[in-house]
Order: sequence, then C-alpha cells, then structure tokens
Amino acid sequence: MIVLQVVSLALVASGAVAVVLVRDLARQALVNALYGLALAVLFLVLQAPDVALSEVVVGAIAVPLVLLAAIRRVGRRT
Repeated sequence: MIVLQVVSLALVASGAVAVVLVRDLARQALVNALYGLALAVLFLVLQAPDVALSEVVVGAIAVPLVLLAAIRRVGRRT
C-alpha cells in the first residue's frame, strides 16, 4: 500500500508543478481539472472516499468550468 501512496503523491506533486508551468489560461484550467482528478485518486488511496468524491465534483468539474467561463467572458471584452 505504501508504494501506491508514494506513486499517487508523486502524481499529485507533478500535477501541481504542471498547473503552475502552463502559460495558456484555458490549458491551465484543463490541467487543473487533471490535477483535481489526481488529488481524488490520492484521497482514495488514503482511504477517504467521501473527500475524494467532493474533490471530483469541486476540483475536477466545478472549478475548471468556472475558470473556463470566466476566461471566455473576459476574452470577449478585449
């Protein structure tokens, strides 16, 4: 089990770095969604399924959709 925890933690760490390094805002929102899924996997591995479900709904679906909508709305003004 420890190997699975280390692998999922490394996946989360690399996802966080990827979110920071992506320059395009729309792509960054999509990478953020993948990061949310990686966090959900980590929570499942750490035996917290309720937190994992919340992370999928908020981190992988709601926040990226709000970010993409905001980017699109601001993009129309310029």
